[in-house]
Amino acid sequence: MASLPQCPASLKQLQHYLKLASDYDKREPVVSYWARLYTLQTALKIDRKSPEARALLTGLMDYLENFKKEHRDNDSVTNDVAGQALVENVAHKLFMWADGEDRAARFNKNVVKVFYTAGLLFDVCEVFGEVPEEVTNQRKYAKWKATYIHNCLKNGETPIPGPMAGDDEGLGEDVGGAEGGEEAGAVGGAALGWSHPQPHPGLPSVPGEDEGAGLPSVPSSSPPPPPTAPRTSYPPPPQVQPPAHVPAAAPARPPAAAFQMPEATGGSVPLTPDMVAKAQKYCKWAVSALDYDDSQTAIGNLQKALTLLSTGHDS
Repeated sequence: MASLPQCPASLKQLQHYLKLASDYDKREPVVSYWARLYTLQTALKIDRKSPEARALLTGLMDYLENFKKEHRDNDSVTNDVAGQALVENVAHKLFMWADGEDRAARFNKNVVKVFYTAGLLFDVCEVFGEVPEEVTNQRKYAKWKATYIHNCLKNGETPIPGPMAGDDEGLGEDVGGAEGGEEAGAVGGAALGWSHPQPHPGLPSVPGEDEGAGLPSVPSSSPPPPPTAPRTSYPPPPQVQPPAHVPAAAPARPPAAAFQMPEATGGSVPLTPDMVAKAQKYCKWAVSALDYDDSQTAIGNLQKALTLLSTGHDS
């Protein structure tokens, strides 16, 4: 667990990321590592001259150096692709839990905190470079939802479940307009300074909330995302045994080509370094998803990797 100097007033807008890192020190230390690296990189752009800021920056640098040495065998620390997969999966899991609670109209401070925490973790993903569109959309939506539900609870109003503008995916396609729109302008993210890339100041205290409380505890079995059309399963046809006096014919085998896997180079499709790196990233994400027993996400990422390698197209 890191022991750092107090966050100075000049960097006060980053204290929420330091609190996030502290909360994950025991839960998932690698997340804490990347959160503090994000804090360091952002702090260097704000204040690197004042004595108080320099003390915090030096403390962060020492922590990061020591942590990386102690975990030099951990791919999620030494490899950006694996680290990004881990942080994105943690953030996505929080987002999906909060989104499930929101759509089920179970509104409380815990849902606000989980949306808020997911938004912070999506910010941290910027340490790995340009964030994917899915992360950008979920970050925008999580921050807006945290602000919206918080303000509704504060004002004694009942929040509206799910997206406001009919975006069934709930990933914020219409959130940008909502912040300045007539319907949601009073409760949008701008009211709390969420607009990116300026670091947001966080949520004001909810009446009766323990400011020293850590991250909310998300149940291990997260509620599923919005239901999709049910899949119909059919029982297998009964097996018909041939007459005793007629020898059973060997089952017909499809052509051998049907069982051939794509060649390592994607058959006739030439693989560029970018395509190989993207396929590796999909595989890393699949492994990370399995760490959280999320087989559906793992299968989806593996399918994307196979499609990319065999066709050259990124689905």
